[in-house]
Order: sequence, then C-alpha cells, then structure tokens
Amino acid sequence: MADKKGNIFKRFGKKVSDIIAELKRVTWPTGEKLAKTSAVVLLVIVFFAVYLTLISDGGRWILDKIGFYDIVETTATEASTEATTEAATEAATEASEETESSAEG
Repeated sequence: MADKKGNIFKRFGKKVSDIIAELKRVTWPTGEKLAKTSAVVLLVIVFFAVYLTLISDGGRWILDKIGFYDIVETTATEASTEATTEAATEAATEASEETESSAEG
C-alpha cells in the first residue's frame, strides 16, 4: 500500500513544485494598480465607518427625543402594593374580630 502512494518526501516535493509553477503563471498587479485598489478599499471602509456611526448616533438622538431612555416611575406597582396591603389589613381585622367574638361567646 505504501508503494502506491510513493515516498512522503517525494510527494511533498511534487506539491511544492506544483505550487511554485502555479505562482509563476499568476498575473500580479503592478505597484500603481495595487496602490489604487488599496486606496479605494480604504476609502470604502472609511465611508461605511462614518455612515454607520451617523446612523447609530442619529438613532440614539431620535430615541432620546421621543423619550425612549427616560426613567418612568411605575405607579401601577405602587397601586397594586397598596391594594394588597389594604386587603391584608382587612383580612387581619376580620380575623381579629372573629377571634374576639369567639372568645366572648
């Protein structure tokens, strides 16, 4: 089985020589073209960074204006707490009245 594949070093050397041959066939860009395309990429990155920052800050400004981040006191919780307290007080009063009438009777 090892005979079919060949020596590992020969296979590795063949792969390296294939890679070198392929790299020789590549058409590499000139320095001027590389500089131009790099400048375009950097300009696009800067443009979108500014664009996304403006959208983020604009969204935050709009949410501030409509009061999204305002702290609102919850009166419903206070009302339900008061109602629960009143109900507990009434129940305790009734229980104490029943205890007093049981003790008297």
